[in-house]
Parts: sequence; structure tokens; C-alpha cells
Amino acid sequence: MRIIAGDFRGRRLTPVGKGDAGAHLRPTTDRVRESLFNMLAGGRFGEPFEDAQVLDLFAGTGALGLEALSRGAAHVTLVENGRVGAKLIRANIALLGCGDRARMLGADATRLPAAGTPCSLVFLDPPYGKDLGARALDAAHKGGWIAPGALIVWEENAPQPAPEGFVPLDTKRYGDTTVTLLEAR
Repeated sequence: MRIIAGDFRGRRLTPVGKGDAGAHLRPTTDRVRESLFNMLAGGRFGEPFEDAQVLDLFAGTGALGLEALSRGAAHVTLVENGRVGAKLIRANIALLGCGDRARMLGADATRLPAAGTPCSLVFLDPPYGKDLGARALDAAHKGGWIAPGALIVWEENAPQPAPEGFVPLDTKRYGDTTVTLLEAR
């Protein structure tokens, strides 16, 4: 895995090794990440990375949030409660030297503490088919993590309906991954 574009372009991230099947650690492939970020940067969504506060729920390795940071986000909070994922995120933050703009929060994404600053860009990549995405969005919304008008990028194995408080924008399929884009009301 590597950072695709921006300040950290081409930098390799910490190898996942055997990963953590029990925690459903399933990093987004470079190809899917590149397609996704090209779509987001294509103008339809304005400048989603520029000076953004980013929330990466079920962050895994942190690749999505760190890619956004590389492309101009001001800060990213990476939420991961898996032992292996948290270790990989800490290693990737150290590898990129971005500890002043990235925070690893060891928490259950469905039970978040109150936020200090609401985020304008949210990545949501829960374990597929476990019905955790909507619960995590609800927790983030209630905890003040999501700014009005925030762009939500939700990865799952199928299109996801917009929960209350969110408006559907688009759905894209990349192999066995479906990305549902939502906007916070």
C-alpha cells in the first residue's frame, strides 16, 4: 500500500502482513482508493480535501484518512479499536511524520466520545455485512463529529440507504466494493 497523490505521494505505508481477520481488517486497495479519490477531486464535490477536518471511522490502516491528509486536509482523526489496526495506524502516522495533523482514537466507532471539532469529510469503512455503518454514522452525528453539509464516503459490499439526517448523492461500484456518497443535512 502507498499514498497515491499529494504531499506524501508514492510513500509506502506499513505492510499489513497477515492483517487481522478476526477484526475484519480489509484495507482498501490502491486501485479502488485511487479511483475513489479521483472521483472526489473531480470537481463535483468542490474541494473536499482542502483544509478539511476528516474523520475516518473503522480506519484499519488509516490509508483513506492519510490519503486525504496528503491531498490537503488540515487534520484527520482515525478511529480504530482493533489492536493490529491501531498499531498500523500509529506506525503509518510516524512513517509519514504527520503526528501534528493526525490523531489515532482507539474507540468503538459505534460509541464515540464527543467531538472537539466537527468534520467536513467522513470515511466509513465498516466490516461488510455487519450493519455497523449506520450505527457508527448515528454515533458520529450525535457526538458532534459531522458538520452540516459534510461529505460521507461509505464503503460496503452493497449500496447503503441514507440514514435519517443524510441525503444520498451517488453510488459507485469497484469490484466487490460499493461506495455510497451521502451529504449531512
